[in-house]
Amino acid sequence: MKGIFIAFDQAHREEVIAGLASCMQHGFTMIPDAWGRGSNGGEPHYGSHAWPGQNSAIFTVCEDDRVEKILERLKKIDKDRPQLGLRAFVVPVEQAI
Repeated sequence: MKGIFIAFDQAHREEVIAGLASCMQHGFTMIPDAWGRGSNGGEPHYGSHAWPGQNSAIFTVCEDDRVEKILERLKKIDKDRPQLGLRAFVVPVEQAI
């Protein structure tokens, strides 16, 4: 099994959730208000007057064979509106309860 951590601009929220659903990935945990700054020269998203943008994050655990399909869907979302920002990181899940 693999875990996928997805950090994204809140404007992507509905599209990311719909993308997971289209990949038959229904279970996830959302962090609705996540602050941060992208590593590729992105604008800070701190939820402040100076930097009003804000991110959300999702963590989902899936079978190994779903990972590529989910990443492809997320890449398309990011490519369609790259100025907003979206990153995904895949990690191994060794055990779960």
